[in-house]
Amino acid sequence: MELPALKLPQVELPFDIATLLHPPVDHFVIAIPILVLIIEIINLFAKKKAIGVISFILLIIGMVAAIAAYFTGLHDGKEAFDALTQAGQTELKAHKLLGTYLMLASAIVVIFKLLSALIQRGLMKALYLLVLIVFIAGILKQGKDGGELVYEYGANVERVQDLDSDLFDANEELDDLKEKMKAASEKAQEKVEAVKETVSHAAQDAAAKTSQTVENVKEKAAEAVENVKKNTSAAVDSLKEKVSEATPAAEPAATEAAPAADTASAAEENTTAAQ
Repeated sequence: MELPALKLPQVELPFDIATLLHPPVDHFVIAIPILVLIIEIINLFAKKKAIGVISFILLIIGMVAAIAAYFTGLHDGKEAFDALTQAGQTELKAHKLLGTYLMLASAIVVIFKLLSALIQRGLMKALYLLVLIVFIAGILKQGKDGGELVYEYGANVERVQDLDSDLFDANEELDDLKEKMKAASEKAQEKVEAVKETVSHAAQDAAAKTSQTVENVKEKAAEAVENVKKNTSAAVDSLKEKVSEATPAAEPAATEAAPAADTASAAEENTTAAQ
């Protein structure tokens, strides 16, 4: 059976409530009404006015404790709500609703106590005790539900510890990744420096080899040019010698060939005239 929704006006307290103060306050809310019930049962036989006064004072303290439990529960509930599962959040809402009814019921119990003290009749006393018993049953159920919220759903305990543990593990993994990234970056930087040094040495070696090759080519080209000049000069000198040797031998042959040429020319003219 679900209780009708009940929303009280929001009250701003002039002080801050410490987290996790709700559980110790609840112990008083549970223990005081049970103690009052035991005292009232004893007083049914003792019928001492002083016992009735003590019972009334305890009920006032219990009502104050119920109000404190309500506000501390609101604070702890806000802290735990986001960390709970969906089922846990549903249970927390139901726990808050029943706690609101019980806080108001604590004032009703005090009122019935006053009425039983003013109206000295057995029926009023019985009605007061009945209201007190129902109230005790309600706070016992509320205590059971609160225990389930803590031990089953981990309200402010297991769930938060799990989240803290997960956060701690995530931070450790993040630190490990940072270390690995730093080591990888350093290795990459070392490799880059090694490659730069290798390329620099290779470039220097290539430049030195190229310069040496150019010098060798220049020397060989100079040697080839000199050889060509020497060969050309020798060929020219040899040709000049051959020409000078051939010139004296050619002059007598030219002298002997001149009369033969004149005879052939005269014969040709005679033939022309005969025709």
